[in-house]
Amino acid sequence: MQPLYVLSGNSERTRGGDAQSSNIRAGKAVASAVRTTLGPRGMDKMLVDSSGNVVVTNDGATILEEMDIEHPAAQMIVEVAQTQEDSVGDGTTTASVLTGELLAYAEDLLDDDLHPTVIVEGYNEAARLAQEAIDEQVLDVELDDDVLASVAESSMTGKGTGDVTADVLAHHVVDAVRAVHDGSGRFDPDDVRILTRTGASSSATELVEGVVIDKERVNDGMPRTVEDAAVAVLTTKLDVREGEADTEYTISSVDQLEAAIEAEDAELRGYADALADAGVDVLFCTKKIADRVQDRLAKHGIVAFESLKSSDARAIARATGAKQLGDVTDLEAADFGHAERVSIRRFGEDELTFVEGGEAAKTVTLLLRGGTEHVVDELERAINDAVDVTVAAIDSGGVVPGAGATEVAIAEYVRSHAGGVEGRKQLAVEAFADAVEAIPRTLATNTGMDPIDAVVELRSTFDREGIAGIISEGRTGTIGDPIEAGVFDPAAVKREAVTAATEAATMIVRIDDVIAAK
Repeated sequence: MQPLYVLSGNSERTRGGDAQSSNIRAGKAVASAVRTTLGPRGMDKMLVDSSGNVVVTNDGATILEEMDIEHPAAQMIVEVAQTQEDSVGDGTTTASVLTGELLAYAEDLLDDDLHPTVIVEGYNEAARLAQEAIDEQVLDVELDDDVLASVAESSMTGKGTGDVTADVLAHHVVDAVRAVHDGSGRFDPDDVRILTRTGASSSATELVEGVVIDKERVNDGMPRTVEDAAVAVLTTKLDVREGEADTEYTISSVDQLEAAIEAEDAELRGYADALADAGVDVLFCTKKIADRVQDRLAKHGIVAFESLKSSDARAIARATGAKQLGDVTDLEAADFGHAERVSIRRFGEDELTFVEGGEAAKTVTLLLRGGTEHVVDELERAINDAVDVTVAAIDSGGVVPGAGATEVAIAEYVRSHAGGVEGRKQLAVEAFADAVEAIPRTLATNTGMDPIDAVVELRSTFDREGIAGIISEGRTGTIGDPIEAGVFDPAAVKREAVTAATEAATMIVRIDDVIAAK
């Protein structure tokens, strides 16, 4: 009988326990790579790509993205971190570490002959219990500026901001979110813009109620500061019009040449004169402005900027209330925006333009400062996370105790309800509880505590006082009350981490056949 070939001869196939073991090992390895970055005393990673570009970061999602992971099961952990980042903006390392721990305990259960489906059912039941535990941990506190600043600071601590600077930056973040959040649950991340500049310490970071763009005036003869400015935003170039057809003109006399030049000059003067007659003080244009138009605008005292990015133009229009115009004909006052002040400030060798106090000011800018490019890049990632968790706390169900206290509560809750689960699923539910405890255990390790002693003390303190977390003090940590220490996390971050980690772990556990085509 002739053999039947189904797969290509270049394909590789791994089945059964070998496939499960390979996938679980890959997932655990990826989770292990980010474990040491967790918490306020977490360490950074230096990632160097093939071109020699260097990224120094503490952010889990950035680390996993820059690692260029190829193993398909390991890529699922990367997706967990990315999902966490996209959904709530923080908790990527927590979700990744939890996924790795769930896989590690699943591996032990598989060795004990539990069927993958039983493990999956047990994990899903435990995840449901975990969500109940999170709901019970939500604090009945008013989300005032101090609480939100604590949420933002908890997110940034350990990400190169420094304890003192993190407090200052956290209040900037809360002020920024308060300025643009309308309380309806609809928050546009583009309304909180971030611009970085080296040359000063991170404590020099400032919040600008408006838009800051990295653009200089097109003409040095234009004013550097304009008060009470009428602002126009154009999306067309101010240059000589070009015909649709590819045509040539023959000039046979000086008079014809002078007439052609005068016609061009008249057209270009017309652009500047139309803007001046309409009362424009400041012009932002996404396309090029011809030199002759620039000179004419300068004579009218109009400040102009050219070749703006579309995102900058949208931000200015939103902040000032201006319409984005496609031409300069039939200009009306209703088309323009308003800014209390447009000014140009020098930072080292660069000049930045500040558009402040717009009448429709729903846009703010955090101007981040740092000593080096690596510092401001990491600071930008930290601020982005802080903004996201602040919004998540406002919009998505309040805050819970941080410092690993919520994970301790989840583990105790799941463990106490495991007895009510019938059959072998109970073993998977108990394993889930042990896996969740890996978060406070990792926090303890990263703060210099003995992880076993820390977990024992966390359990006893929780039984006695109902709350226990790893509080960072100086160079080490201690068991304490995170509420008293002002360490809070958005409940949404915990919910998403449990959901994403459980889904990824159960998907990997269910795979028993890997077919790789080369």
